[in-house]
Amino acid sequence: MFKKYESTSMEKAKTLIQALPYIQKYTGKTIVIKYGGNAMINEELKKAVINDIILLSCVGIRVVVVHGGGPEINKLLKRVGKESEFVNGLRVTDEETIEIVQMVLAGKVNKDIVSLILKSGGNAVGICGIDANLLKAKKAEKKNGADLGYVGEITEINEDIIKNSLDGGYIPVISTVALGEEDGEVYNINADLAAAKISAKLKAEKLILLTDVPGILRDINEVDSLISVLNLEDIPALIDYKVINGGMIPKVDCCVEAIQGGVKRTHIIDGRTPHSILLELFSNEGVGTMIINE
Repeated sequence: MFKKYESTSMEKAKTLIQALPYIQKYTGKTIVIKYGGNAMINEELKKAVINDIILLSCVGIRVVVVHGGGPEINKLLKRVGKESEFVNGLRVTDEETIEIVQMVLAGKVNKDIVSLILKSGGNAVGICGIDANLLKAKKAEKKNGADLGYVGEITEINEDIIKNSLDGGYIPVISTVALGEEDGEVYNINADLAAAKISAKLKAEKLILLTDVPGILRDINEVDSLISVLNLEDIPALIDYKVINGGMIPKVDCCVEAIQGGVKRTHIIDGRTPHSILLELFSNEGVGTMIINE
């Protein structure tokens, strides 16, 4: 019995020791986490993500959370009898839909995340992209000939409100609606794209995308084919060979944009794995795909 306890304790100690150099490396640095997918729906996963975020903050890492809210938007649209339509992964957003998007993202989802962080002992502040002109946008161009309605492309970021929140010891939790820079309309912004642009503006150490896949797989049917480290220069060939295809392409594009904008490294990890953020950041092996430019 004692040997078993001693063995378990040693394993825990080794885990902590392995994490130490990473904690030392990232303390004081900014990490942007795009929070979405199944990790926002499953209650146990939700708790694990929130605890990861709080732990990062407690060890001195400046954490910025950018979130989506697709399932909640779909639920409310269904309740009012509206069908969701997507073009290239972007939600077609008419006048009624943008009202629901703004209400759900800037209201319910944002405040739910902030509430969870506060209840778990963290310090968070909810920020809408409209607040203090955090996100300015223009109407997105047509995709495949389709008008997306009130879907926007970010044109400007006022990072001061984010930095002030971080300096005050808060975890900024950002919902991705923006104000039109010319027309004053409210626009729906893709959360992955917003996270990429925000991380670049902040010159973040890392951008982490929580997804519903293990990362980039050489063979979609083989989890063991995970590409742990991917260099920027190798991406075009993987797209040509369709290793990177479908919904993974826009996520990789976001990572590329972030790195080209000054972010050191980006990560695509599986939000369905409990504590995947900690495992990716603080372990030698990691659990997802890290994209670098070296």
